[in-house]
Amino acid sequence: MSKRINTDLSEDELIVQLKKGNVDSFEFIVREYGGYLLIIAKRYLTSEADAQDAVQDTYLHVFSAIVTFEGRSSLKSWLHRIVINISLMKIRSNKRRLVELIDDNASFFDANGKRIETETEITLSLEKLMADDSQREYIKTQITQLPQMAKNLLLLKDIEGYSTKEIAELLDISLPSVKTGLHRARLLLKKKIEHQLR
Repeated sequence: MSKRINTDLSEDELIVQLKKGNVDSFEFIVREYGGYLLIIAKRYLTSEADAQDAVQDTYLHVFSAIVTFEGRSSLKSWLHRIVINISLMKIRSNKRRLVELIDDNASFFDANGKRIETETEITLSLEKLMADDSQREYIKTQITQLPQMAKNLLLLKDIEGYSTKEIAELLDISLPSVKTGLHRARLLLKKKIEHQLR
């Protein structure tokens, strides 16, 4: 019988217990971080069942890889990265390739010949909104309502902070596709939130 985990343990002590295979410490991880991990998975996966599977796969990965955890980041950050990577692997393994990327007819001018803002202008507008705490959650909600690929690109780049090169590797697409997709995703988002940008 395993010893009951003390919830007052420091993170370092909890990691020691996890590395020893203490079942109660794994149960604590499930209780403590389960909701958080599910929210992260849902950002990337449209299906509730897929998101739940991603969280379960995260727990399996943690169980088998905890001995390799070096503590260079917090446990929560490590779990966060794992659930994102597993969610992205699920997306990549889905043969329906998310190539509804974003309307390929997007250009720098609208139907009336009016100039559409450049990537830099859009990014600066979004950065200004994201810096405002009262707007941040609104923007995140709007991002989650975009088409799957647009949503994933914006989440990875603008919310999670991955570089375009890392995104290309994670999604197994070319670097130019990431750059084009990000531009188009930002245009879509801008269209959704235009009234907030004024």
